Amino acid sequence: MNEHITTKRHTANRPGTTTRQHTVTDSPYGPLTLVAEDGVLCGLYMTDQRHRPPEETFGDLDDTPFTEAKEQLEAYFAGDLKTFTLELRLNGTPFQRSVWEQLRAIPYGQTRSYGQLADALGNPGASRAVGLANGRNPVGIIVPCHRVIGSGGGLTGYGGGLARKRRLLDFERGAGLF
Repeated sequence: MNEHITTKRHTANRPGTTTRQHTVTDSPYGPLTLVAEDGVLCGLYMTDQRHRPPEETFGDLDDTPFTEAKEQLEAYFAGDLKTFTLELRLNGTPFQRSVWEQLRAIPYGQTRSYGQLADALGNPGASRAVGLANGRNPVGIIVPCHRVIGSGGGLTGYGGGLARKRRLLDFERGAGLF
């Protein structure tokens, strides 16, 4: 996959640091805030999302680096795109990044449990840690954390809310196009 991953933490547009920009785009879930560092997508946040960073960290309002992300999101919501091919900068710990890579491997329209992800990481006892990392996913929808369910098949936590999670899963299973 076309991706740059870093563990550095940056502040918005201080001299000598990473340049951050953001834009807001419409979606069937309401506005989505897209954030880029040095032109590379590093955040996708819904309104009222748990773990949403403060707005002042998003940088300047500028549509320039988001053309491809907006096009792919539009194609996804139209039912025409199953796999995102965007370059991403996923800021997090090595464990978080390994969980997010596992999320990207879950096929469109399918789900995995936290335990299955822990097994795939070679650490079967880490399902709770997988859940915490899943909840800190900075690029929801594109890195499909909504595809993770409880071991019994039920919906469990989602930073964007369980109603959004259900709608995304139903959409991907063909139960309802937007």
